[in-house]
Amino acid sequence: MSVRKLKPITPGQRFKVVNGFDAITTASPEKSLLAPLKKSGGRNSQGKMTMRYKGGGHKRRYRIIDFKRDKQDVLAEVMSIEYDPNRTAFIALVAYTDGEKRYIIAPNGLQVGQKIQAGAGAAPEIGNALPLSDIPLGTIISCIELRPGQGAVLARSAGTFAQLMARDGKYATIKLPSGETRMILVKCLATVGAVSNSDHQLIVSGKAGRSRWLGRRPRTRPVAMNPVDHPMGGGEGRASGGHPRSRKGIPAKGYRTRSRTKDSNRYIVERRKK
Repeated sequence: MSVRKLKPITPGQRFKVVNGFDAITTASPEKSLLAPLKKSGGRNSQGKMTMRYKGGGHKRRYRIIDFKRDKQDVLAEVMSIEYDPNRTAFIALVAYTDGEKRYIIAPNGLQVGQKIQAGAGAAPEIGNALPLSDIPLGTIISCIELRPGQGAVLARSAGTFAQLMARDGKYATIKLPSGETRMILVKCLATVGAVSNSDHQLIVSGKAGRSRWLGRRPRTRPVAMNPVDHPMGGGEGRASGGHPRSRKGIPAKGYRTRSRTKDSNRYIVERRKK
C-alpha cells in the first residue's frame, strides 16, 4: 500500500495526497453482492433534519459484507481485492469451493489466489477467522465479535487491529485500538491480521469539494452562532466561546459521558487513554 503526492498544478492539488490503490486488483464489483443504498440527507421519517451537515455526495451502491464468517470449515479462494466507497478498508471477494461468493473485510497482506477458511479447525494465518480460544496469545487480530454469532463489530476500520493478551476461563483479554483492555467471550470469532489500507490516515483531501463528494456539508463553528442556536454562541465582538460544549450543553474535551452503572463496565479491565 502506498500514497501519491500530486504536483501542485491547481490550488486543490497543492497539498493533495491520494491513495496509490496498488493493492486493488479490479475496478468492477460483483453484481450479485450489490444492494441499493438510499441517502437520508440527515432527515428522519417525518422529513425533519435531525443530523446537521449531511447531504449530497456521490451515488453509491452497498457491498454486502460477510461479517459473521458463518460458512465454516469450507475453503475459499481470494478472487480480488476491491475498493469499497462505504468504508475506509478494502474488501476481498472470496469464492468458496461450493461456488458461493462473498465479500469480507480484507486484512493487510491478503493476496489474490490465497486460500482462507473460517472455523475452529482453521490455522491461525492471515485472513482466517477463528474463535478466540484457538488463536495463539499475542496475535494481531481484527473484525472481532462482541457476542458469539453477532458478527464483527470491533476493529473494522482501515489499518486498525487489536491484540489477544490473555485467556482465563471463558473470557479472553483483548487490547483494542482505542487503548482499552476488555474481556470478550472465547467463543467469539476474530480474523487474524490487521485491517488493510493502513495508509488511509495519510490521505489529505486538498479541497473542500472532496468532502462534498463524500456527503459532508460545510460545518458552522459554534462560536459563530447566536445564543439561541448554541450555548457557545453570542457575545460582544468575537467571543472565544467559554467552555467547549455540545449543542445540548454537554461539556467536550475530556468530559466522560459513559454511565457508571452500565452493565458492561465489569468487562473493561483498563479504560482507554484520555
